[in-house]
Amino acid sequence: MDFTVSEEQSAIINSVDKFLAQNLSPLDQIQYDKKETAPYHLMPKLAELGLFGMPFPEEYKGSNTNWDTIGLIQEHMGEKAYMAASLLNRTLGFGGMAILEFGNNDQKNQLIPKIIAGKMLFSLALSEPGAGSDAGAIVTKANKISSNTWCIKGHKVWVSDAAESKYIIVACRTDPNSKGHKGISLFLVKPDTPGLIMTKTQKVGTNWMPSYELTFNDVELSSEYLLGNENSGFTHLMTILHFARASMAASVTGLAQRAVNIALDHTKQRYQFGKPLSENQIIRHRLVDMQLRVDQSRLMAWYLAWMIKENKECLRYAAEAKVIATETLNFVTDAGMQILASAGYDSDSEMQRIWRDGRLYTFGEGANEIQRNIIAKEIFV
Repeated sequence: MDFTVSEEQSAIINSVDKFLAQNLSPLDQIQYDKKETAPYHLMPKLAELGLFGMPFPEEYKGSNTNWDTIGLIQEHMGEKAYMAASLLNRTLGFGGMAILEFGNNDQKNQLIPKIIAGKMLFSLALSEPGAGSDAGAIVTKANKISSNTWCIKGHKVWVSDAAESKYIIVACRTDPNSKGHKGISLFLVKPDTPGLIMTKTQKVGTNWMPSYELTFNDVELSSEYLLGNENSGFTHLMTILHFARASMAASVTGLAQRAVNIALDHTKQRYQFGKPLSENQIIRHRLVDMQLRVDQSRLMAWYLAWMIKENKECLRYAAEAKVIATETLNFVTDAGMQILASAGYDSDSEMQRIWRDGRLYTFGEGANEIQRNIIAKEIFV
């Protein structure tokens, strides 16, 4: 592994940094959170920087960027403006890589250019009232009612950006005789499809990323909206989540670094008992512990990105990177809230928003308990 940041990588990072400083400040992000919406309008502008084209081959006018560079950029965006990093992650992790890996030629030719142009946001409808970490418990069904038509009936919960996306990737059981992870297929569903009802969900955090409960009342789809092979959806999902977890590990590490920076700045400016908090040894050691965790998370995220770049098997390391990054974020924001005290408890505080948002990531995109099961299965052989 080479830890040297190249001139090309530095140039991209500097361009992204300048753009985010001008268009998505910490204060802007607080306002988006209060308005319960994300800066979706920035996606075409982020596309002009080449960000949405990074993982795609040149035949689709992508830049075919290596994942170590993608991870570096996502980490940087996570630190500077996590909302922008999240839009990038969900576009590429949930949708872009799914289309590239499993889409047919028509789907690739139609959708990838729009993804690269920043005109295509995706959401993933996997969780159900009785199927969270246990994806094999999915009961939403897609029945074939003709040679070219499917009918979806069921219920999905915690679907982020469902109304705001161009397509929702919906996991359905297509083989009624199968159980567990077998017999699941993926479909591309437009939010305005007849029979699809959405109800917004109120949350503790990530209010800038709207979540919805979906009801499919006999939603009919042409077979052209089947994504990947019939009854192979779970295998496809695992591949999608590998990329999503790599993206999450990088950007959440950046977000954790942001929390450390906020706490550090506060200790230099806040005076108690005639001296800045930064001169208190207990505070200094706490900040050291916070930075130690972030540095460990960064190394794991880089290692995972390198493994993806080298096309190595990374099931275990994707799980490890996800666990370390998300638990690091919870650790540093909890410590940061204690250091900032009432200043962090203010509703206009950036620390409290990161603290609230961070609670999602230890169970979102695969609960950390499940990730530990994956790791255990790999090491206990």
